[in-house]
Amino acid sequence: MTTRINAVPRAARADDVAVPFADCHITEEAQAAALRVLQSGWVTTGREVATFEAAFAMVVGAEHGVGVSSCTHGIELALRSLELPPGSLVLSSTMTFCGAVQAIIHAGHQPVLVDVDPKTGMPTPATVRTALREFGRPAALTVVHWAGDVADVPALAAAAEVPLDRVVVDAAHAVGTYTGSTPIGSGCAATCFSFYATKNLPLGEGGMITTDDPTRAEWLRRARLHGMTADAWRRYLPGGSWRYNVADAGIKANMTDIQAAMGRAQLAHLPSWQRRRAQIAARYDDQLDGLPGIRLPHRPAARDGKHAWHLYPIRLQLDGGIDRDEVIAALSERAIGTSVHFIPVHRLAYFSQAALIPSIGLLGADTLFDQLLSLPIYPRLTDDQVDAVCAALADIAHQGLTGKGTE
Repeated sequence: MTTRINAVPRAARADDVAVPFADCHITEEAQAAALRVLQSGWVTTGREVATFEAAFAMVVGAEHGVGVSSCTHGIELALRSLELPPGSLVLSSTMTFCGAVQAIIHAGHQPVLVDVDPKTGMPTPATVRTALREFGRPAALTVVHWAGDVADVPALAAAAEVPLDRVVVDAAHAVGTYTGSTPIGSGCAATCFSFYATKNLPLGEGGMITTDDPTRAEWLRRARLHGMTADAWRRYLPGGSWRYNVADAGIKANMTDIQAAMGRAQLAHLPSWQRRRAQIAARYDDQLDGLPGIRLPHRPAARDGKHAWHLYPIRLQLDGGIDRDEVIAALSERAIGTSVHFIPVHRLAYFSQAALIPSIGLLGADTLFDQLLSLPIYPRLTDDQVDAVCAALADIAHQGLTGKGTE
């Protein structure tokens, strides 16, 4: 792509600091844990999963954890555990990953997409009420802590006229997010986390559902393994029986002992990783604040909670006709990786037909998407790399202000 943004001269570019957008850090301890399980003779769902479930639930302040294959499967199972009538209306932010809305459909329900405040990337009580006026009261609500920021779950539930035991929280970005002084993970029907390769607790793949309801937790453990009343681990224990029954229409969505052993090892590093993410976000803030045409990410007030900084999403409002994709291309020329989170769900072909969309449109999400740019943020990102990103953006921002550039 040819941009109108002046590129750094090639001689200078040779010394540029390369900055990949993402980094999947599997520690030596996690690698050793995986090898230990591989050599143990039992690699699928077993003792390691149960141990990791308990450890993770304790970290996020929940009574129960249920390890699953992905956050997407977790959301589907959590919604199914609500036992809603088929085809029920379920509200979802349009500014989320498509899998979160697919989960509503796979659970047998009708997604209703809700607009967001472009300053936060998340719905507000007002945008929720807009959806209710057109489509009626929903049976359930999904809430996403976008980018790791703090969503006001009780306020959104009240606006949706939905009790908290009909709220499923999408915490794919929110390992490390706090509401007030409480970690995300309890206080609603279920909270679903992601351990995808780029997440705050990376395992490559995997997810966790947390809940305070023991009956729901028991149902989820069956449902992740076809609804079977006894998993393979219990059937093959000494004295176990090969017999089982099927109590529910489950799916194949279990976590393996390999992932769980890695997860326990990774969990020990989470506090230091979260501190580093916060340091990086603060360094970006210090250098980018005040640059023309660049808006910093929303930060929750201290009384409201703590950001997990899974993403560092800036908004570009540059003059001179420079658009977001030109900025991405210019940064790429300097070996700086970026991304966009996300294409609003209502702008994806399938969901433009499969989801209910308010007739007035979703202007907040559209505005945000056109300006949105996610910068690199991960624990092994160095200060020099952060500084390189900021220097490149400062150059681009000043070009946008003056309208300079070459065709």
